[in-house]
Amino acid sequence: MSMEDIFSHFGDIFGGSFGGFGGFGGGGRTRRRTNRGSDLRVKVKLSLKEIATGVEKKIKVKKYVSCKTCNGIGAENGTAYTTCSACNGSGVVTRIQQTILGAMQSTTTCPTCNGEGRTITKKCPVCNGEGVKLEEEVITLNIPAGVADGMQLSMSGKGNAARHGGVNGDLLILVEEEPHPELLRDDNDLIYNLLLSFSTAALGGTVEVPTIDGKAKVKIDPGTQPGKVLRLRGKGLPSVNRYGVGDMLINVSVYVPEHLTAEEKQLVEKLDSSKNFTPTPSIKEKIFSKLRHMFD
Repeated sequence: MSMEDIFSHFGDIFGGSFGGFGGFGGGGRTRRRTNRGSDLRVKVKLSLKEIATGVEKKIKVKKYVSCKTCNGIGAENGTAYTTCSACNGSGVVTRIQQTILGAMQSTTTCPTCNGEGRTITKKCPVCNGEGVKLEEEVITLNIPAGVADGMQLSMSGKGNAARHGGVNGDLLILVEEEPHPELLRDDNDLIYNLLLSFSTAALGGTVEVPTIDGKAKVKIDPGTQPGKVLRLRGKGLPSVNRYGVGDMLINVSVYVPEHLTAEEKQLVEKLDSSKNFTPTPSIKEKIFSKLRHMFD
């Protein structure tokens, strides 16, 4: 690395370019400043259904856009400007200082034209010489499937336009996930808390559970215990990186009545006594039939 390379790096850091010392070579690199518009940030609310499939949304935002009258230059008719006399259109000025080590050359942004290399002689009457106007614009957002709450997406060049021409800023999209009334999200898996009646847990049966796509029927085996987790594979959310699809997990709970009538107590006690003897299938079915009628 030469001395010129070293001081050119200093120029990148401190906003200008530094030349070499006397006897060590020529001046540093010069760069005309490129204006850049500021970024815009918006929030987009998404349901689990939209997250599962991906969605296209149209939003209306207020942003600075390039003035069409002056083509973003800020000068009347886009031509009422002249080359900056201070920097001769380069956008930078060079100064030479004498130091104990010799002559040191530094290059900084031109203070007269702010690095643009031109000065406006007559301002555009529409944008008042700014080159941008505040307008409403409808932007189409293509949200991919599998995004999560707090995730930030970016659309290059959809932010505010730069003053006097240049590069537009970006549009930053913050994802806000709307809570589902029945389902909980755990990464790409979905969780549903299923509350079974006592008789259904004991005898088994078929129940309906909500999913992203609607309803699904789930078979309950006889003797299903509280705390058991049922899994519906592929019924979760897709990965935003397309690495697969999550599952739906069903947490089983059993409802136990807090208050029982005398008849219900007798039936439960009779069922509990089955640990000491083996009732015939017809008797057991009769007991559970009465319990199902009472508790369901």
